[in-house]
Amino acid sequence: MGKLQGCVPGLRRSWQSSHALLLLPVLLIVVITVAAIRSPPDVHLGPTLVIAPALTPSFAGPRTTAFVGALAVAAQVVIAVFHGGLGSVNHIVQIVTLTMLSVIVVVYCAVRERRRAQLAQVRSIAEAAQHVLMWPLPEQTGPLRIASLYLAAEDEAQIGGDLYAVTRSEGQVRVLIGDVRGKGLSAIGEAALLLGAFRESAHRDITLPELAVVLEQSVARYAADRDPPEEAGERFATALLIEIPDQDPVTRMTSCGHPPPLLLSPGHAVTVPSLHPSPPLGVHGTRATEHTVDVFSFEPGDTLLLYTDGVIEARDAQRRFYSLADRVTQWTDCSPEALIHHVRRDLLAHAGGHLGDDAALIALHRTPIVRHRHHKVLRHGGAAAAHASELRGL
Repeated sequence: MGKLQGCVPGLRRSWQSSHALLLLPVLLIVVITVAAIRSPPDVHLGPTLVIAPALTPSFAGPRTTAFVGALAVAAQVVIAVFHGGLGSVNHIVQIVTLTMLSVIVVVYCAVRERRRAQLAQVRSIAEAAQHVLMWPLPEQTGPLRIASLYLAAEDEAQIGGDLYAVTRSEGQVRVLIGDVRGKGLSAIGEAALLLGAFRESAHRDITLPELAVVLEQSVARYAADRDPPEEAGERFATALLIEIPDQDPVTRMTSCGHPPPLLLSPGHAVTVPSLHPSPPLGVHGTRATEHTVDVFSFEPGDTLLLYTDGVIEARDAQRRFYSLADRVTQWTDCSPEALIHHVRRDLLAHAGGHLGDDAALIALHRTPIVRHRHHKVLRHGGAAAAHASELRGL
């Protein structure tokens, strides 16, 4: 009920605004009609009535536009009656021309409204697909605070070939970020395949290389079912798998052709962990690929920034790439949410407001682990001694 009451004033303001704007073409018709009636017979102001129906689609729909057009034609008839009658060829031509132009404007308005409705439906479907496919990442899982960003290259889409997912099991967090060949809606199938395979297998007691093999097999089966033999190897995806234990700062990662993450430490320090990537998933088909595990230290207070190549390959007007590692040095002390906000604004400003490829970012901030004290009762006065020792520590 509260939402409805909150919406009513907004709807009332919108209704009042549209009706206030409607007064403009109506008033214009009245002024032109009065001026034309009072003007000399050799001065023809009637054709300027077309301004009214041409102006109306900027704030109203086809029905209102048709009403204004009919009002303009009626005004033209009134002008004709006061200037020589309806039998004048000049007046007949003006009335017919104004009628045709008004019909054209109404048709244009109807087509525009239909296109707008279709676009809204496409965006609604894309948004629903994004929520089904790309589950929203948790804001906090274990010792990690998480923020993410997804920028689709296609205007009508909110999802494309980039993907990410986070799962948690047995005192650790596993993260996937990947990039399927292609962009926009055409790459959703492969993205869905990788996400499904990761969510199904990440909880199993397997190593990161073994998890990469599972993803590789999924891509290979998908390609074998859809692609002819002569196009083998054309369907592939990059992926970065990261395993972050809750209690241990030693973090593991396996890359399948994906760019390395950035490690942001307080004090404007940005480092790139050493990475030994294997080829992208699907390049070797069903042949086995050896995957390497790289290890680095992810300490409390640090932020790990994962990204896809749509970020670092964004170009400005001079065709220069976006230097993510250099740009984020000014935001190393920010929260994950603020970091993602700054990068998004800076990236779009660099690319002129539009990216040529899908782009995704994940910021993982490791918070300090709170350790709880465990008390146990000791025999023969041990409990009192332990209590006194604890008091001295406080």
